Amino acid sequence: MRIRILLFSILSLILFSVEAQQRKYVNDYLYIGVGARGTGMSGAQVASVNDVTAAYWNPAGLSYIQSDFQLGYMHSEYFSSIAKYDYLGAAFPMKNKKGVLAFSLIRYAIDDIPYTINLIQPDGSVDYSKIKAISAQDYAGFISYAQKVNIKKFAHREDIDIRVGGNLKIISRTIGSMANAWGGGIDLAAQAKVGKWKFGAVLKDATTTYTVWSFSFTEKEKQVFAQTGNEIVSRSSEVATPRLILGGGKNFSVNKKINVLAEVNMDITTDGKRYGNLINLKPFSIDPRLGIELGYNQLFYLRGGIGNFQRILDDKDTNNVEKVTLFQPTFGLGVKLKSFCIDYAFSSLNLQSNPLYSHFISFKIDINKKGYTESAADAKLEQKADQINKSANRDKK
Repeated sequence: MRIRILLFSILSLILFSVEAQQRKYVNDYLYIGVGARGTGMSGAQVASVNDVTAAYWNPAGLSYIQSDFQLGYMHSEYFSSIAKYDYLGAAFPMKNKKGVLAFSLIRYAIDDIPYTINLIQPDGSVDYSKIKAISAQDYAGFISYAQKVNIKKFAHREDIDIRVGGNLKIISRTIGSMANAWGGGIDLAAQAKVGKWKFGAVLKDATTTYTVWSFSFTEKEKQVFAQTGNEIVSRSSEVATPRLILGGGKNFSVNKKINVLAEVNMDITTDGKRYGNLINLKPFSIDPRLGIELGYNQLFYLRGGIGNFQRILDDKDTNNVEKVTLFQPTFGLGVKLKSFCIDYAFSSLNLQSNPLYSHFISFKIDINKKGYTESAADAKLEQKADQINKSANRDKK
């Protein structure tokens, strides 16, 4: 109960101090990630993602989906299950088979927050029956499209593959009946494969994403908020500036059954220097991420990653001078059985003295498959690249 009331107090302070200006850390719930595979690799996904979760990581990767319909779902919880995070996505190739369309929904919420404004009665007595529960809910919907691009210059190169995609993003946020917000933006993306090398780029909030808040208070709420020193506003807005994510990775075949994928991403923000970021090149801040995936026979997967690097003051230094570098480690497992895939990931927030651990479980299923999956397509492309490279080497000799 005390934790929920504290959270509501923090939300109230944020709510009534909002101003119409550009802010850092706008809509940060959109950067948690979706799918336990991506989370297990610390979010290093923009170059290699090729399933329904690509709508979030890199929409261009949706174009690798070959099944008639692919469905993905993830659930996770934070802060002793107080905050809940859910993702649901669906993707399917268009009738002409030239592109893939996807729809995704993200919900991040704190439910059942005690709203105690009517707790104290006019005569000073306490009436617990007057407490009602409200929710602080953040939603984001994505409409995504991706397709393969045929460039004449590379038409004869079977080892080169280029894909493009994008998102139309719609944002909805509410805090009880007091405040609600709507926003929207566009993401642009591309992927390329050259042999076993993979490259990706995503420009999130390419047009900048505007979120406009409107507020509605009862007379009693206005009176209480005025007595407690809160500014009462009617409208406000937030602006999320563009964010560029670049990535590169490579597949390493150990033998016919074991494959290793390694990927590095650079998350580049454009809203000025961010406190604690490992690399700050005003007005840009860069957050590096590294992920690795070990696959066995395209059935079992072991994953790991590091990211969210921070340079912050050392808790042990009482003079507040010394800094330490922290990072967030992640681990994951995956099993794929024909058309069904289940993934698990584990991560720890990089707090110095009291780490917070989170678990992620996600599912993915291909429906009405016709014997040709995105992983099979990926493997076939890499097999062709190997054959072409071997043939080129023989010609040189």
